[in-house]
Amino acid sequence: MQSRNKIFDDLSQLMTNAMGVAQGAKTEAETAMKGLMDRWLADRDFVTREEFDAVRTMALKAREQNDALEARIAALEAAANGKPAA
Repeated sequence: MQSRNKIFDDLSQLMTNAMGVAQGAKTEAETAMKGLMDRWLADRDFVTREEFDAVRTMALKAREQNDALEARIAALEAAANGKPAA
């Protein structure tokens, strides 16, 4: 018949509790680090991908409009000078 040793039971319980504490500390450290990184990134005024894509689209549209207006101005200047448009 096997008997349970009180020392081993206590040691096992201690290790189980230590693992629970370590897991809780790990979770708390991850949460603290995530909060720190979120605050740091928010302070840096980084733009999101969506904001970047929206501004890029606006810039491309403005460039197209600028090219069209340049061509129109060139045609009007040529017509005013009596020369055929290029």
